[in-house]
Amino acid sequence: MEVSVWRGSGDQGGYETFTVPARDNQTVLDVVSWIQQELDPSLTYRYACRVGMCGSCAMMVNGQPRWTCRTHVKKVLQEDRLSIAPLRNLPVIRDLAADMDPFFEKWVKAGGVHKPGRSRDEPIQQVSPEESGRVEANKAIECINCAVCYAACDTVAASPDYLGPAALQRVWTLYNDVKVADRAAVLATATGPGGCMSCHSQGSCSKFCPNELDPLSAVAGLKRAAARAFFKGKA
Repeated sequence: MEVSVWRGSGDQGGYETFTVPARDNQTVLDVVSWIQQELDPSLTYRYACRVGMCGSCAMMVNGQPRWTCRTHVKKVLQEDRLSIAPLRNLPVIRDLAADMDPFFEKWVKAGGVHKPGRSRDEPIQQVSPEESGRVEANKAIECINCAVCYAACDTVAASPDYLGPAALQRVWTLYNDVKVADRAAVLATATGPGGCMSCHSQGSCSKFCPNELDPLSAVAGLKRAAARAFFKGKA
């Protein structure tokens, strides 16, 4: 099969085509590794666990963001051809390795750090697993910050200041956590510049999430919470 791989750094680069043998149960990450090991040792890419736990192998495969370790070639091959590129919406360090700093900087800007309402000297607050906020917060705790949703998001592509689905999903988790000290402050961050109101609700984030999470619903939840706060005179 013919495999086109993006080569270069920053805004400079282009696709280079390699001929790779097809094998049974072959993943896209297997293809990238084979090229690096057999044809061009200078090919740069990122991976770690190879079993869908870390998310570091995420790349654009035929124009769509995917974990390459979990994507089997037979499911994405088009006319015996494959295109592999670094994640969209992020700067390119080199070849297939994208710079994750902007993604994590937005996660921090969104207020993704838990700020507890009690000190370590106070008793641990008991929270029932059935409590409605806890149920809602639990829906997103499997996010591993792979940035697939960020790469899939057209709002991020058009508006570089947009915080992105992963960061806002984290904010929704905190907003629903009864242990968080100031939920109003959490919501204020989410509705500020580049926040949830910038989302166009196209749903690519939820469509492509490898862990089958639903960032779109989280963003919609933030919008509803902001509307309620506004009409109650708390926004």
